[in-house]
Amino acid sequence: MMPRTSLVLLVGLAVAVTGCHSSKAPATQENQAVHASSPLRLYVTNEVSGDLTVIDGGSYDVIATVPLGKRPRGIHPSPDGKTLYIALSGSPIAGPDVDESTLPPPDKNADGIGVFDVAQNKLVRIIKGGSDPENFDVSKDGKQLYISNEDVSAVSVLDIASGSVVKELKIGAQPEGVKISPDGKFVYVTSEETSEIAVLDPVAGKITATFKVGHRPRSVAFMPDGKHAYINAENDGTVVVVDVARRKVAKAIQLGQPGLVKPMAVLLSADASKLYVSTGRGGKVFTIDTATDTVLNSVAVGKRPWGIALSPDGKTLYSSNGPSNDVAVVDLATNTVTKKVKAGTGPWGVVALLR
Repeated sequence: MMPRTSLVLLVGLAVAVTGCHSSKAPATQENQAVHASSPLRLYVTNEVSGDLTVIDGGSYDVIATVPLGKRPRGIHPSPDGKTLYIALSGSPIAGPDVDESTLPPPDKNADGIGVFDVAQNKLVRIIKGGSDPENFDVSKDGKQLYISNEDVSAVSVLDIASGSVVKELKIGAQPEGVKISPDGKFVYVTSEETSEIAVLDPVAGKITATFKVGHRPRSVAFMPDGKHAYINAENDGTVVVVDVARRKVAKAIQLGQPGLVKPMAVLLSADASKLYVSTGRGGKVFTIDTATDTVLNSVAVGKRPWGIALSPDGKTLYSSNGPSNDVAVVDLATNTVTKKVKAGTGPWGVVALLR
């Protein structure tokens, strides 16, 4: 088990609503002395401290720290940018070599999807998300979530309005990354342990194919035309380019020595001319030219960068760095880190959102 659109480049008091999770959503804690100076906000999930750090995108002051629940990881906005969804899990944190039999039992009551209202700056409810949800994607119409359920090797389909899981499908072991194709006709789900992609047909409600990629895939980025996808291969030190029609790896882009450079998240620029890749223990974010599939440069951002996001204008990249408990701000024009912002404990995911 691994720890980990409005212009979005890259979630209070609980209310009782139909479909809510049985546990209550914790209250928001504001930093009253800080005043916002920009319409841009950064939202950072902190896996260890169980909260959300809200950062002003102009001053880089921390505006609020919002308790969420256990192990917040994946974070994604609704299509209109008014809501953030956050994966929560009661399964204990463990590295890849940990004997899971030595861990405490999971708290299944803590599993769910947090619903965060951007305007109110508060967590308004927690809904079901299957067992041990780690990451997910939001359907094009904003009505469903497709969720990776790590501990049961499954992908769940969640109806947001009813707050219920309408379908659960078994796939390869340790699923994590979930990405809907540009045309919305299928969903890729990565399985770390079995090094494969499951292809989910949302209309048919079934897995229509599986295929192998590099070792320990975690993240997917589709080119806008949907013909190719970039998928990390953590244990190979590569990013693979997938021919979507053939469901086959077309090439592998080597970033560094396997084991030293461990590609994690992949993220395309708005014009899809560049692919950004965080590298975990490698401590860097790499930039790849998608026209030639060659590495342009890299920048050291901090300890174990995981989730990454881009500013709406595409000029700045944000990297959540788990062990150092901060977010790095990268000026992409100069490829330099211009700021480090303290977050909670164990930053995992980050979203940049214009209010």
